Amino acid sequence: MRIGYARVSRGDTQEVESQVQALNAAGCQKIFKEEASGGRWNRPELHRLLDQLREGDIVTVWKLDRLSRSLKDLIAILERIEQAKAHFESLTEHIETHSPAGRMLTQMLGSFAEFERAMIRERTRQGLDYARSQGRKGGRRPKLTQEQKDIIIRLVDSGEKKAADIARSFHVSKATVSRILAEHRSKNG
Repeated sequence: MRIGYARVSRGDTQEVESQVQALNAAGCQKIFKEEASGGRWNRPELHRLLDQLREGDIVTVWKLDRLSRSLKDLIAILERIEQAKAHFESLTEHIETHSPAGRMLTQMLGSFAEFERAMIRERTRQGLDYARSQGRKGGRRPKLTQEQKDIIIRLVDSGEKKAADIARSFHVSKATVSRILAEHRSKNG
């Protein structure tokens, strides 16, 4: 049986349906769809697919990076497929694991995918470092303004309100209020 696996990253603008169409056209009788990062091992649909493999099955993906972006994980997945006496095929790269040359090519392409991912991480890190050097700060915007923080500090320090009550009033967690108070106390001794 030809079994398809279609994956898009969580929160990605990609649609899984174009992969599903290609897998249907390739003759897949069953298709597992997933919305998860290819760099993570925790992918329930992939594990369901691997657990159901039987001898002679062919695991088919639209593109190699849909299966995994990590060479280590790719090799582990291919070993699981091989242990089940099944095969693997990638439609876009025209690779398969039926032959020794196909297995070698699969591992080489996996290495390139992992290299590309490492390069993207490095460029992102450099961009963030440059932005910081220019005085820009990344991350989520603060939920509270400095004025609101000052009110919280005044209300708790004066004993007018407890931290838990203030947290509810400002719709933040008690931990946020505690953090604001700790920062204030560390600055003012």
